[in-house]
Amino acid sequence: MTPADFVDKLSSVRLPNVFNPYRDICNVHDRAEGPSIRAENLRQLIEASLKTGVETMWVGRDLGYLGGRRTGIALTDELRLATYSSYFGELNLRKATKGVAIGERTATVTWEMLQRIRQPVFLWNAFPLHPHDAGNPFTNRCHTRAERQACKPLLIELIGLLKPKTVVAIGNDAEAAMLDMGINTVRVRHPSYGGKADFISGLNRIYGLKPQPRAQHELSL
Repeated sequence: MTPADFVDKLSSVRLPNVFNPYRDICNVHDRAEGPSIRAENLRQLIEASLKTGVETMWVGRDLGYLGGRRTGIALTDELRLATYSSYFGELNLRKATKGVAIGERTATVTWEMLQRIRQPVFLWNAFPLHPHDAGNPFTNRCHTRAERQACKPLLIELIGLLKPKTVVAIGNDAEAAMLDMGINTVRVRHPSYGGKADFISGLNRIYGLKPQPRAQHELSL
């Protein structure tokens, strides 16, 4: 299976009250070619990860409406597209929406750590799409087990393609979802709701990093 094959399969998924950023267009925020831009962003990242040989995959719960719904990239908002492009060697990751770039708090903390680690990491989610409340697409809800199971074969194929040595689950929900699918992970706390310090210390332990002075990484979440 090629990266393009994987993205094509993911683009074909359709579920109720779920936005698939690789096939669906947001009539409020997207450019006309938004879905194809996000699909190409993901294809480039998988291709670059294969060439680089990423050893670690970080897995969140699902895409958020301020982050991956807009970019097509897990744990990455529009403010970090250029950073992710340079992270793998000047990729051409593009913004798929109209107007100013939007940031997301979880993406901010995630990318602070990625820039400290300075080694290739592939970002993904236990459920790779954006689940939202019925009738309100600009909300975040936890995906259901049935939704996750519908996409499980894709996750298995992606892990088989990238062959990461370590899968890091970000938060209890992500860990539980991965274990439910039979995938072993190392868990770190999710940075939201006062969890940033534990998130950072957990990744420090995994990567053998020295703690930074507290004042340098405090962020109100």
